Amino acid sequence: MQPELREAGPTRRKQKNFKELTMAFEVDNNTIGVVAIAIPVVGSIALFSFLSVAVWSDSRRKEREEYYRSETLKKIAESSGEGAKAAIELLREQNKNITKRRVEGMMLGGLITAVVGIGVMVLLHGLVRDEPVYLAGLIPLLVGLAILAYRFLLAPKEVQ
Repeated sequence: MQPELREAGPTRRKQKNFKELTMAFEVDNNTIGVVAIAIPVVGSIALFSFLSVAVWSDSRRKEREEYYRSETLKKIAESSGEGAKAAIELLREQNKNITKRRVEGMMLGGLITAVVGIGVMVLLHGLVRDEPVYLAGLIPLLVGLAILAYRFLLAPKEVQ
């Protein structure tokens, strides 16, 4: 950096030093601490604001879709005897698809959770051999196995 001028230059104006040009306020340890706290706080507020708007708009979309579906089925059912049979058959088919998707999702979630538990056990056993820390991996493993057991033993069976 160039040294600060003591006298005015050719324009008869004294130049400000670099610190005066770049900083609008004094920076000290307190300011750095405030900024270090403010950034995560503002980020958290922005994240949760976005999530709440996303969930709200998704629920509105689902509500609208359900309303239109029910109105369409009502019109089909009111049209004639064949329309009513077709509407009931469509409802049954949609309910079967929803149930099938939920059961498949439950099975996938149980498998993923159980495999994560096994992975955590292997990782912890490799990192800490002296202590039985790897047993912490039993928690997700058993949760995954419980989900799988519910899916295969207790979940309602699909009616054909």
